[in-house]
Amino acid sequence: MFKILKYLGEFKTSVIAVILLLILQAYCDLSLPSYTSDIVDVGIEQSGIESAVPYIMREETLDSICLFSEDEDLIRQYYSLNEDGNYELQTSDREVIDSLNEVMGSSIALISMPELGVDDLKAMVDSGIMAKEDVLNMKNQILAQYGEELSDMIVDQMAIMFVKSEYEAVGLDLDALQRRYLLVTGAKMLMMTVLMMSAAIAVGFLSAKTSAGIGMRLRNRVFKKVVSFSHAEMDRFSTASLITRSTNDIQQVQIVSVMLLRMVCYAPILGIGGIIKVAGTRTGMGWIIAVAVGMILLLVGSLMGIAMPKFKKMQTLVDKLNLVSREILTGIMVIRAFSREKYEEQRFDKANKELMSTQLFTNRVMTFMMPTMMLIMNAITIAIVWFGAKGINLGNLQLGDMMAFITYSMQIVMSFLMLTMISVMLPRAGVAAERIEEVVNTEPTILDAEQLQDDKVEGKGVITFENVCFRYPEAEEDALSDISFVAKPGKTTAIIGSTGCGKSTLLHLITRFYDVTSGRITIDGIDIRELSQKKLRSMLGFVPQRGVLFSGTISSNIKFAGEDKVSDAVMEEAAGIAQATEFIESKSEGYQSPIAQGGTNVSGGQKQRLSIARAIAAKPKVFLFDDSFSALDYKTDAVLRKALNEKISDATVIIVAQRISTILHADQIIVLDEGKIAGIGTHGDLLKDCEAYQEIARSQLSESELKGGNA
Repeated sequence: MFKILKYLGEFKTSVIAVILLLILQAYCDLSLPSYTSDIVDVGIEQSGIESAVPYIMREETLDSICLFSEDEDLIRQYYSLNEDGNYELQTSDREVIDSLNEVMGSSIALISMPELGVDDLKAMVDSGIMAKEDVLNMKNQILAQYGEELSDMIVDQMAIMFVKSEYEAVGLDLDALQRRYLLVTGAKMLMMTVLMMSAAIAVGFLSAKTSAGIGMRLRNRVFKKVVSFSHAEMDRFSTASLITRSTNDIQQVQIVSVMLLRMVCYAPILGIGGIIKVAGTRTGMGWIIAVAVGMILLLVGSLMGIAMPKFKKMQTLVDKLNLVSREILTGIMVIRAFSREKYEEQRFDKANKELMSTQLFTNRVMTFMMPTMMLIMNAITIAIVWFGAKGINLGNLQLGDMMAFITYSMQIVMSFLMLTMISVMLPRAGVAAERIEEVVNTEPTILDAEQLQDDKVEGKGVITFENVCFRYPEAEEDALSDISFVAKPGKTTAIIGSTGCGKSTLLHLITRFYDVTSGRITIDGIDIRELSQKKLRSMLGFVPQRGVLFSGTISSNIKFAGEDKVSDAVMEEAAGIAQATEFIESKSEGYQSPIAQGGTNVSGGQKQRLSIARAIAAKPKVFLFDDSFSALDYKTDAVLRKALNEKISDATVIIVAQRISTILHADQIIVLDEGKIAGIGTHGDLLKDCEAYQEIARSQLSESELKGGNA
């Protein structure tokens, strides 16, 4: 949760704008029930009469009101005689009208009682038989006598009915008054609705833009971090897991970011506003909301406690499913060749069912949430109608107020429902955010030194191993032990040995895919760890054991070092050295022929030749061939090596090979056996003195070749 909030914090301006728009949206949303209540209570039940303060009345009515009022001067201050002989209200100030309503309400309610004999009382006061103080005492006695029965609402309704009859007496069109009130209130509701809709659209736009920005930044961070990883980090995070983290996990965070802005931020604003509005209705039913909220919190807490561990497990199972899928799709040819389709189907089915069962469990747990929430909402509605009907019957509540209370209650419950809905997604997104942060916060083990020696490199390309040892992370034994040799420019150094003896690992140490455990590797006398990775690798031309091509064209693959560094002439020369010209020119589009992703539309030998051409085109000082001739036939292999010797005679060449025929003419051959050097020398020297080399030679060469010392 906090990690997702941290991501949102990077878009402060948009988040603040969204919150302000949500406040506006909530204000409009919370205003609509009040207008609905006014339409029912005032517009329909009271014929558009808003208060007990008549804006026009007869003179005798004003006198009667003043007779029962202690603030006669205040009342007469705001009324003046018009040309029709009636008294008209001279203010539209809402605060003044509210104060007059408090002063005049009870007086109007009393004079509306026919049994009181208001005209007789007025006559007695006018004749001096009674003083006004006696009338006020009588008023207080009557109000005290009917105190429990005459609630404020009943008094207001009695006053409203009197005002209505007064308007009829002065000849006002009550239908026109009611129609005008309904139209004005309806127009206000329409305006609020349009404003609320506009705010919601703006929130949706900003939320989508913000979440898209978060997704883009996270993908960039993960990608940049993964690109900087050494082989050690790549071994720690599987490729399938990194793909899941870069796609599915970031998508989870992106979706929840939208929900946080659109729902989680809106829910408390709406809920708090609804509680304030409910408190203002004075219905005495607030306890219903408190009980409902408590039940919702208990429900959500229980379900989250059960489902949270499963959400964490779910992401791991997605990783596992992606891993199995990737392995099957990558090795589909081998699977078919060995008729293992059924076995792989079962393996995929097992991973798929594990994920499905976990998802079903969480979904089943969450299925209880919505029906229970609806049960709570319907129970609230029934309780409000039940107790509200009693209030209406007692005169303590109006129908419109009860309708507004129901609406506000639903809004409060809906705000908690929004939080509940996001709580279903938040745990999974939280796990996804942790997995993303795990990648982003992982520091690569291969780093540039603080004091670099890039400017001191002479550029000759002399590679020296000085007592080099290497052990893989968490391994118990060294993969390479006490390796020492020198590879010089213009010379070819070959490395041969049994499978798993550390040949490829040795090349990976030169490229700093791994760092040595002890000892050091130098280039032109400078420790490669004191060079920047960019500088070091710019001096190396690495051809991996398995040729890797990228989607594009033949030209773009050979010019992979950069269009500015590799001209067309250099590209064609490199292709010629790599013996790729013939098959390239046989294609209708030549160097612009398309290459599919992974080079699937070219053969293994063509892929290797293009990989070799790519390395040659970069014009490095050191060539590293990791068994890069294995897919070539003997003729192409011999011609290619001859062209290499002629064209790149000033470069250092290090070749890892399985076939002795590939390295017969190497200037020095290094024989590795179980991570240690078993012998160094030429082909002839090693045939005489190195037992490990003799075993390899006997397995590959004929008797005549062994006796002759060459092939």
